[in-house]
Amino acid sequence: MTVNCKGTLIDLATPKVMGILNITPDSFFDGGKYKNETDILYQVEKMLFEGATFIDVGAYSSRPGAKHITEEEELQRIVPVIDLLIKNFPEIIISVDTFRSKVAKETVNSGAAIINDISGGKMDDKMFETVANLQVPYILMHMLGTPQNMQMNPVYEDVIKEIISFFAAQIFKLHQLKLNDIIIDVGFGFGKTINHNFEILKNLSLFKSLDTPILAGISRKSMLYKTLDISAQEALNATTSANTIALLNGANVLRVHDVKEAIEAVNIVKQISL
Repeated sequence: MTVNCKGTLIDLATPKVMGILNITPDSFFDGGKYKNETDILYQVEKMLFEGATFIDVGAYSSRPGAKHITEEEELQRIVPVIDLLIKNFPEIIISVDTFRSKVAKETVNSGAAIINDISGGKMDDKMFETVANLQVPYILMHMLGTPQNMQMNPVYEDVIKEIISFFAAQIFKLHQLKLNDIIIDVGFGFGKTINHNFEILKNLSLFKSLDTPILAGISRKSMLYKTLDISAQEALNATTSANTIALLNGANVLRVHDVKEAIEAVNIVKQISL
């Protein structure tokens, strides 16, 4: 189970960790924290040192109710950061968190290796064609609605069945376009209630039937801190617990704010999988 990142084959049979770098002013946990080159370089160096295989850079906040920004503003935020990271960390594998095909194309041309699309191709009808032409790994996420309305009243008859059906249809379209390096992300917190999220986490292994690597993005999300009546800042231990459950249920990539703790979870779970 490998993905080809700019000529480097990454084996996801052993779970990998993706560190989050939000360069948005309004993300739910670390919005506005990394505003200048020094802060950005320090944080990325820390995540790479702690064992992150991928760094996921996002310039558009997808928290519930987030402010919409233009394509131009997204590019103005993100391209200089990609240039900065590649200059300072030539071997870095950058994932770009975007649902826009133009941003995908320009960031890959700048050196990004993966496109991480929260909309799963639903918010830009040119995205699938673009990533197929670029031939980069594509993270296909499920979201009900848009970041502006996804949490208003998410309803499913059968949340697991409906998300699997969505993935099956989208994966078929991508395969028709000759794109094979696909990673699925069930989209914890994206158009799901807390109960939906925990049902998905409990049944994550069912998504292995799609025969693609699974990414779990649970880090410090409201499904954890609201359940425990704490803040996102206090939810590191809850995140590690949820990440461990995800790993036991087949997750191949953990997308996290806290790399060291995620790597520890991977290494502990690895011991019972030997």
